[in-house]
Order: sequence, then structure tokens, then C-alpha cells
Amino acid sequence: MRSPVHVEDARPDDADALVEVWGGAGGRALALPGQEAASSIARIASEPDERLLVARVDGRVAGAVHLLRAPLSPVHAESAVYMVHLHVLEEFRRHGVGMALVEGAVSWAEEKDSPHVISAASASSRDANRFMARLGLGQVAIVRGATTAAVRAKLPVETPAVAAADRRTHRNVGTVLAKRRSMRRAGQTPPP
Repeated sequence: MRSPVHVEDARPDDADALVEVWGGAGGRALALPGQEAASSIARIASEPDERLLVARVDGRVAGAVHLLRAPLSPVHAESAVYMVHLHVLEEFRRHGVGMALVEGAVSWAEEKDSPHVISAASASSRDANRFMARLGLGQVAIVRGATTAAVRAKLPVETPAVAAADRRTHRNVGTVLAKRRSMRRAGQTPPP
């Protein structure tokens, strides 16, 4: 017989349990001190458009989800509840924990008059993607991520786009000199 699943708002004393839940999600432990996690939990609790839910089984945190209410897009007036970092500990999977967390998210979306619920699951997590699909959540985007440093390393080492607007009125000196040299070699007279 399964133990009942209870969903409630996270408390600051859940910090260590939440570090365990999300530390296992990426296959490595999070280097986040419990005190910092407790502060984050308290901050989320004070935000009207955020909520952090935990699912408990026999008093133990078995899973969690972070909920954010925000506009569907920058140009939409309708809001959506974004289920972020939905994760269930391995030993509690297939026991109704994920379903209970999603139920909590949908109830909050209804309470906040948000007609949409959006979630993300790791592309490599077949089980999580199947779970979301069974609940009627279709694929609407592919979410990609990297460190800021990794993205910076891939960007061209050029003048930022804001400064590039000046190029329309001022010629790039290097380009002008290269063109003049090329014209001299071809025996043409370069423009002044």
C-alpha cells in the first residue's frame, strides 16, 4: 500500500532536502550551502508570483517544483504558470509524487487565473517527457542553456551591435585602406 503524498509550500527548514532533490537532478551535488537555500526559499515565499512546492511522503521531501507566474510572452496580456525544476527523487518515482506536484501547480494556475501551464523537461529524460506528454503538455519550444562564459566565447570578437550602428555613417578605416591598396595594385586610382 502506498503512503499518501502531501503537497505544501516549502519551508526554510526544507533547504537541505531540496538541495538533495535538485542536486541529484543534474547527476552531481549542488555546491549550495543550506543557509543560502533557506534564504532563497524565504524569498520565494514572499513573492506573489512565485511558489515553491514540496511533495512529502511519510514526512520526507520526495520531490519539488518551482512555480513562476509570468506573461505568456512579452506581447501577451495572458499569464502562464511555468513549472520549473520539477523533480522527484528516484525512489519515489511512479508513486504519484509528480502527479501531485503537477496538481498543485494547476490548482495555483486556476487560483491565479492563468489559462496556461508550461513546463520544461530535460531532453535526455525520456520518462519526464513521456510524463509531461501524458498530461497533455505538448512540445512548444526547445530550451537550451550554457554558462555565460561559454556563450561569450562563441560570440564574434567584433564591435558590439550597438556600436555597429555608427558604421553606417563612418567607414571602417581598415576596410578603406585595404580597398585602396587593392586598387593601387590593379593600377586603378583610389578614391580620396
